[in-house]
Amino acid sequence: MSAILGESLHFPQRNGPQIRLNVFGDEFYSYKENDDGYTALYDSEMGLYVYGRLLGGRLVSTGIPLDKLPPSGVKRHLRESQEVVAARFNERFSLNYSSRDGVARDYGRNQGLLTGRRVSRGKVVGLTVLVQFSDVKTGITAVDVSEMLNRPGYSLYGNYCSARDYFLLMSSGKLDYSNVVIGPITLSHDRQYYVEHSLVPETLLAVQAKGIDLKQFDSMGQGYIDAVSILYAGRSLYEGDFIWPHNGIINMMLGNMRAYFYMLTGLGDDKTELSIGTFCHENAHMLCRLPDLYDYGKRDGDFQESAGMGKYCLMSYGNHLGDGKAPAPICAYLRHLAGWCDNRVFINQPGEYQSRHADYATVMIYPTEQENEYFIVENRSSLGLDGELPASGLAVYHCDIFGSNEWQGGTPHNHYQCGLLQADGHLDLEKNINEGDAGDLFSRTDGLAISHDTIPSTCMWDLSESGLIISNISEPGEVMSFRTGPVRSSRSVRGEAVPAAAIQDDDPQGVSSVISISEGGKVCAIRVGLDITHTYIGDLKVELIAPGGEREVLHNRSGGSADNIINTFDSASQAELKRLVGLPCRGDWTVWVVDQARLDTGKLNRWSIELDLEASTGTASYEAAPDLEIPDDNPAGIGHAIAVDREGVAQSVKVSIDISHNYVSDLRVELLSPGGKRAILHDCSGSGRPDIVKTYEPGDLADLAGFKGQLIKGNWILRVTDVAAKDVGRLNKWGMEIVFLE
Repeated sequence: MSAILGESLHFPQRNGPQIRLNVFGDEFYSYKENDDGYTALYDSEMGLYVYGRLLGGRLVSTGIPLDKLPPSGVKRHLRESQEVVAARFNERFSLNYSSRDGVARDYGRNQGLLTGRRVSRGKVVGLTVLVQFSDVKTGITAVDVSEMLNRPGYSLYGNYCSARDYFLLMSSGKLDYSNVVIGPITLSHDRQYYVEHSLVPETLLAVQAKGIDLKQFDSMGQGYIDAVSILYAGRSLYEGDFIWPHNGIINMMLGNMRAYFYMLTGLGDDKTELSIGTFCHENAHMLCRLPDLYDYGKRDGDFQESAGMGKYCLMSYGNHLGDGKAPAPICAYLRHLAGWCDNRVFINQPGEYQSRHADYATVMIYPTEQENEYFIVENRSSLGLDGELPASGLAVYHCDIFGSNEWQGGTPHNHYQCGLLQADGHLDLEKNINEGDAGDLFSRTDGLAISHDTIPSTCMWDLSESGLIISNISEPGEVMSFRTGPVRSSRSVRGEAVPAAAIQDDDPQGVSSVISISEGGKVCAIRVGLDITHTYIGDLKVELIAPGGEREVLHNRSGGSADNIINTFDSASQAELKRLVGLPCRGDWTVWVVDQARLDTGKLNRWSIELDLEASTGTASYEAAPDLEIPDDNPAGIGHAIAVDREGVAQSVKVSIDISHNYVSDLRVELLSPGGKRAILHDCSGSGRPDIVKTYEPGDLADLAGFKGQLIKGNWILRVTDVAAKDVGRLNKWGMEIVFLE
């Protein structure tokens, strides 16, 4: 399916000139508005677009064309009732998917993928047919389209690549999808006829009449044409039951071959409008059975619209990026389901990881106790096919193959199949406010970025803790680094011992050395340095013993006849040491060395231990009484800074303000962190009321919750602006309470 939200498009009228309307919806249900917000519909008897009105929850014609003044009493932004929307949706769905059960779903009946024959690997040849109408012809040739679909390195007219190159890139070479292009075939009726009548059967019969060997389009030798793509003359027409760009099922025999899945879209007015976006979107449905990740607003028992994955995936609204010529990549979640990611990196072990941009063969996954539910992290920096995205940085997806991107509620039973955890915590995609903005992805974050108690959070859909904690995210770029596991503080402790103790030959008692650590806290990383002289290290076993008696082997008789052990063992790379992470730091840490064979001897010269500690929580409160006048109707406003001298990473910020003003709806109040992050506390609300004496809590204000993870040291600035004339006031005092990790 191909959905659009508010795109301005031109529509033909039988008895009038083309008209420009704003379109919302997909091939199953849509509505149109003019630029003034009045709902429009096509009156087939008049041959014109007219103002609509509601009758029994259904839009009907007023008989007044849109080039006239709106009729008295007609309101803007009219919407049909949920019952009417559902009935229209199901009717149109059954027209295109008559062999199915008549219910539109995209959740995991096939492990997250759509049901049906899947062709997502190997060499696949599709059939693409160009058609034109009795009244609308095209000057675009089969050669023009074949180049767009097949040519390596294609970049004409602003396209990022050819369709073939796109699928090769997304599948890391696993799907080589090319197309044979024929036509244009001239159909028997004018374009308006095919708004209400399918052009697919007539097109396929014309193809059959040409005597083309259809077996070349059956990569699996099963008697099915893998994919039929029909591109019609002119721009895509977003109206009617049959001509809106879509994919569907025809289930039609052509000799001994069966045509089943097909897609249909417009060519454009000329070859400069050729674009790969919708073609790739619809063919990903047909070939790979990838589901839509946008919200139809009328399926799976849900009638509330949301933006799903927004512009961040080809299978949501990303196929329209760059006017369809630079479509978004297929997100890592769907590439994983398609079987294109051979390199699976599990990030559930604490440590530092690197995510490389456009490494489409890799998926970085955090599994949970529920096999169907997990998290995926992906580098979506503004490069390559991500260059048109509204944000740049690290994406975190919450995935459940039994979810549906119709379900924006976020409840245990009704939630997205793949949801982007928007870094700013605003839930704009779920609320259908936009299809993406600059705050959606995680950029550089020193300290905690996301965990079970941040906004957004990494809690599972049943609200239990998943355990995923991400911190210390680097700047967006070709490679982004991040940490998982407990957040490191700036605190670390180190101890060193120089025992110079002899290691007796073949002595089960061995030799030990102790380093006492007095610092409290929990360990989040361990590094152990060893300096042992020995003439045959294959005789030696070396263990580290924690204060609580937990033991882990550092060296176990490996290395054969090699001399000496001079090495540093790090929990970031050594599984044995990772098992000691999370233990208390305080107490005696012991290294024990034993020689378990005869002939060779040695000495434990020295050893050291360095422990990084989990951050501990601190609280700091600050107050100021600037007593500053707020200039009337002045965009510069006033600012006042509180200097924070403590070091740490913010967990929560609570702000209290005391402002005297006669008309607070004139005021905008915002707080800026030392790192430049902004939270709007008051935005011209409270009409007619005086004064703002209030405490703002992060649980009540998403912008304020967004300060979690910010470094606290430096100037925190409160800015107050009066945006309208007549009333004046003063910033009397303000203060902050910061809970932070140190």
